Amino acid sequence: MRRSPTDSSPSTGHRRARRAAGAIASAALLLPLLGAAPSDSDPETSSARLQNSFADAAAEYHVPRNVLLAVSYLQSRWDAHGGAPSVTGGYGPMHLTDARTAIARTVSPHHSDATEDARGDDSRTALRPDAKVPENTQLPARLKTLTKAAELTGIPAERLRTDSAANVAGGAALLAAAQKQLGEPLSDDAADWYGAVARYSGADDTATAATYADDVFDVIRRGGHRTTDAGQRVALTAQPQLRPDTSQLERAGLRKARADGTECPTTVSCEWIPAPYEEFGDGDYGNHDLADRPTSQSIDYIVVHDTEGAWEGVIATVQDPTYVSWQYSLRSTDGHIAQHVKAKDVAWHAGNWYVNAKSIGLEHEGFLAAPDAWYTEAMYQSSARLVTYLAKKYGIPLDRQHILGHDTVPGPTTANIPGMHTDPGPYWDWQHYFTLLGKPLGADPGSTGGLVTVLPQYAKHKPEFTGCVTSGKLCAAHGSSAVRLHTEPSESAPLVKDIGLRPEGDDSTTNVNDLGSRVSTGQRYAVAGHDGDWTAIWFLGQKAWFKNPATQPTAVNATGQVVTPKAGLTEIPVYGRAYPEKDAYPAGVPVQAVSPLPYKVLEGQKYSAGNKVPGEYFYSPTFDTAPHRVVRGSDMYYEIQFGHRVAYVRAADVQVMPSAS
Repeated sequence: MRRSPTDSSPSTGHRRARRAAGAIASAALLLPLLGAAPSDSDPETSSARLQNSFADAAAEYHVPRNVLLAVSYLQSRWDAHGGAPSVTGGYGPMHLTDARTAIARTVSPHHSDATEDARGDDSRTALRPDAKVPENTQLPARLKTLTKAAELTGIPAERLRTDSAANVAGGAALLAAAQKQLGEPLSDDAADWYGAVARYSGADDTATAATYADDVFDVIRRGGHRTTDAGQRVALTAQPQLRPDTSQLERAGLRKARADGTECPTTVSCEWIPAPYEEFGDGDYGNHDLADRPTSQSIDYIVVHDTEGAWEGVIATVQDPTYVSWQYSLRSTDGHIAQHVKAKDVAWHAGNWYVNAKSIGLEHEGFLAAPDAWYTEAMYQSSARLVTYLAKKYGIPLDRQHILGHDTVPGPTTANIPGMHTDPGPYWDWQHYFTLLGKPLGADPGSTGGLVTVLPQYAKHKPEFTGCVTSGKLCAAHGSSAVRLHTEPSESAPLVKDIGLRPEGDDSTTNVNDLGSRVSTGQRYAVAGHDGDWTAIWFLGQKAWFKNPATQPTAVNATGQVVTPKAGLTEIPVYGRAYPEKDAYPAGVPVQAVSPLPYKVLEGQKYSAGNKVPGEYFYSPTFDTAPHRVVRGSDMYYEIQFGHRVAYVRAADVQVMPSAS
């Protein structure tokens, strides 16, 4: 009789345990997601169909059921996404890839908007490259696993894309084929499947394949259960003592990635693909600046981007000296990381030089205006591990005023506001991301309602958006981190206006790229009022209302400090960068204007306060680093959550108080 893989006991000897530190870190990430698992042998019900599909496919292709379940969790968290492809053309619970049939997109290279300079520095000519993402006619094997699954199973490709049971069978067939190619038996024991799992990742290097396989086996050790996006209850029995045969990877014939010099935790796969620091004529250079952070200046932010392009093109463009740069790129299919710029150096990625000089930029393979093009769990987990590592190393708080979306970076001046980027957009799951960071979002104990943290239920919260690249005028209904704001407590009331985006006073819109009237999960705002199911906050100098019913709340109470204009001031200016006062600049360093944005904080208004920081400017307009200087003033600023984006106010202009005051 065939032994159930969930009851198998690992043998000793050649089955080596992975590094203890890696296991502990991975378990910490999984703990809030999976928890203790109930029995995975529930009776036949409509909500147990997917669970039974895993059992059926495991039996048919002689793959341990727990291996199949764990691989699927790391790909999709067992979700089907309604048959829609991921950002890399992956379908269904097993993320079978068929990039050629993924939604066609017309996407500009990242940071090539004609109105935006990704460097964001007034001291030199704006860099607006006309880079072209190269076409990739040769798709790597990791992007066409669905075709292989169709060959192995005889199941038509369309069924593999849209039928979850067929999709799971396709994944099982791929795992079995990988096991046979390695010359390994179709064993009942999950510990014998390490090499096949590593190959399933599609990675072509040993580090990425090993990290992926380690994560899958951590899922098995932890176990857990979850209800999927299709209402299916899936469970995996924990096997805490399982230790796989990691020596199988040595026989997989994968290359060794160039990891020397990378700055990554040991729990991720990281490869060094450097961005060039080169001159290219007329005193111009690219695509980043050499610096000495954090000795010369602190690193205060991590900025989350999406690439708006596929992996191969993104990697090509960051190696172009006439283009721009960021510190890390993250791949969707397996969570592989490429580092391009050292953390000590300043990459050109955020469109605001003050933020660039004090941040690390992470680009995630993805598309903000394609709601169904979902991000894989492997990439979310890899990103969270990297951010947790960087935050600990540089003392960066894990909150939304320091872990910024590119869409929350302010325009440095009034002229820059319309051209600022809007990624990763409303479909990035900030709540899940912060859970992975070990800082789950929720109500603060003892809070009295002076502040709120935006926290809609991602899967259930589906605001209407327009302007998506795949759906005509109306975007497909999809879970979202964004909450829309109105001028009155009514859904029929106009949306609040953003005079920075529309100086003529035109209305905000529901376009997926329009940030003028929305807030995002994890952001904190001072409460300005309540009316039934509606809550008002102070936003861009005005009272803004959002629906917040008790039955499905979109915000929870928070604690913290707020700023308000000092007594006697009817209004104060708002800034997009915290630059020093004129007297702080030494000879030879051009004074940078302390230029206010078009917004005002009015008397009686309150805004959530972040760090108090000195005015600071990194002067580095030349390839030769000799004249570079960090100018630090005595004028102090507070970072505030002002609109969708953060902003800065002078400490001399404000009073700081607890949120309940």
